[in-house]
Formats: sequence, structure tokens, C-alpha cells
Amino acid sequence: MALILTFLGKGGTGRSTIAIATAKKYAAQGKRVLLLGQDPGPALSILLGVPLTLTPQEIAPNLKAVQVNSAPLLERRWDEVKQLEAQYVRTPFFKQIYGQELGVLPGMDSALALNELREYDDSKQYDVIVYDGSGGMDTLRMLGMPEILSWYIRRFRQAFVDSDLGKNLAVSPFIQPIVSTVLAVDMSGDNAFQSTKQVDNLLDKGKDALADPNRTAAYLVTTPDASAIATARYLWGSSQQVSLTVGGVIVNQAAVTETIAADFAPLTAVSVPTHSDNNWQPLIDALPDFSEAAKAPKPININTAQRLVSLFLPGFDKKEIKLIQSGPEVTIEAGDQRRNILLPPQLTGKSVTGAKFQNGYLIVSF
Repeated sequence: MALILTFLGKGGTGRSTIAIATAKKYAAQGKRVLLLGQDPGPALSILLGVPLTLTPQEIAPNLKAVQVNSAPLLERRWDEVKQLEAQYVRTPFFKQIYGQELGVLPGMDSALALNELREYDDSKQYDVIVYDGSGGMDTLRMLGMPEILSWYIRRFRQAFVDSDLGKNLAVSPFIQPIVSTVLAVDMSGDNAFQSTKQVDNLLDKGKDALADPNRTAAYLVTTPDASAIATARYLWGSSQQVSLTVGGVIVNQAAVTETIAADFAPLTAVSVPTHSDNNWQPLIDALPDFSEAAKAPKPININTAQRLVSLFLPGFDKKEIKLIQSGPEVTIEAGDQRRNILLPPQLTGKSVTGAKFQNGYLIVSF
């Protein structure tokens, strides 16, 4: 399994430059590194001096780079669906629709990029994957997909099975084998949507990887500009809502002032110089020790003995945080995100008795 690193911050703060320097740093240590870029523009290719393609190509010893483009990926996935249809349907109708015709709908980019990231990780060909995405909320929603999908499956599975639609789909001669093949779900008879262990395990694997700072971590990239700092702080708090550990702060092309250090405490902030020409070494040397990410505050801590759940939500004030308990789970709303907390058996079914926001932590008692 690879270490996955990504960088968050306002556009124009130098995230892609930092990503390249990070990839070069690990490659120089002898690690097998993949630099995965999602932005379809030419910026990453220009910085690397090599035109990127959909296929990983070696650009330096131990370092490969690849560009994720949604349209051809969607075309490839559509062809896979058509092959499944041809196996199970006597008169296929998807054959009338060609992958080259499909347009990319909102949200598809994130899903396709996450699947590419997962497959490269599963390939075991890389020790480190540096993901250069949008660096904003789109990246966080992409990384948080396993948690969100898990919640939908957990809460809607039985309701769907019991519905007329679910019962009709279960006996469909087409839907049953397609879903069984793609999702490893047995939709026949009494087993409808019950044998979902493979799907659940896949989502659990994604959630576990995201929650482990030794597997996945993000670093904030900012400049001294007030809006860049505010954006980085907002993304810091939002990262906690998807259980993504933020390991530190990189101040690009400026010194770390007392004000900046205070804005991001208790994270460690480092300053990196301007990258010029092809001399990457000064920038590489100034990068933080990424292995220190495990020492950063954990997004969530559950103390069953004291019946306390603590969530680290920096960058927000208490007016921006809302707690909801309308069912078996507790929902935390902060900024533009909601997090559904699946409580351990010791706390399941117990009502919230109090909540306070203190030193960046939301502390919920049961």
C-alpha cells in the first residue's frame, strides 16, 4: 500500500509546484513514486517539462507521472458496462450508445479520479502517490466519497430492498447479473442486497486509508495573503469532516511570521523558497518531514468510558457548527459539509446530553 499525499489551498499558491517537489524528494530517496495530476490543463506538464498522458510515464529515476482526463476514462468505463451487458442480455440496447458520445456530468470527475487513485494504490507498483487535484472542496469531497457512500448504503439498503422498486429490480433478468458482477451483490430471492461484503469491504478500506495519517495525509499550502490564509484555514477544518489528517502548513515564497504560526497552531508551518528554472533542490530541502503527519491532531476521538466524542474543527467558530441527532447517528454540520458519526455499540441509541466548542474541538457528551 502506498502513502498518499495531497495539498490543499487557494489557487495560485503553488500547490502543483509543491507536489512536484514532494514527488522528486521521495524519488531521490529511492521510493517508487507516482505523481497523479487531475487538472486537465497544461500547467503540470509545463512545470515538469514533459507532456503528460493517461498512461504513467517515467520522467525521472523512480518517478512516474500521469494525467487524469475524465472524458477518456468515462469512455473506458462505459465500454466495460457494455461488455457486461453483452454477457447477460440477449438483445443489448447500450450498444446503441457510444462512449465517445458521453459528456462528463458534475461529480463524475471526482468519482473517476478516486477510482484511478484506488487502482494505482492497489497495483502495489508505488510506494508514494502524490495527488495534485483541485486543492479545494472538490478534493475533499472526492476523498470523502467512501464515507458518504457507506452511509447511503447503510441507511438506504434495507429501505430499498423493502420497496416495490427494489423487489422488481431483484427479479430483473438484466439488473440482477449486472449488479452481481459489478458490486458482488446477490440480488436473488431472500439474499437481495444482503451479500454486499465486497462492496462494504471496499468502502471500509477507503475509509480506513483516509483515517490513517501513515497512509493518507494532506498539507496546507498558503502565501501571506489574507484570503489564502483564510482559505487554508477553512480547508483545514473541512478536512476533519472527512477524517483527513492535515499534517502541517507550507508557506510558499515567504517567511513564517508569528501571526501565521498562531493562525495554524498547533500545526507546524515551514517556509519554502521560490522555485526557479530547473533547480528544484532548494525547494526540496525546505519541505517538511511528511512522516510527522501522524503527530497532528486526530480529526475524531471517541472515549466510550467517559461517553465523549471529540471532533477537531479548526477554522470554524461555534456559530458555524450545528449538531443534529435525529436517528441512530449523530450529524455534525460545519461549513459546507455534514459528517454522520457511526457511534460504537457502547454509545449507540444514547441521546446527546451536552456539547461545547473549546479550543477548536467540538466535545459531545452522551
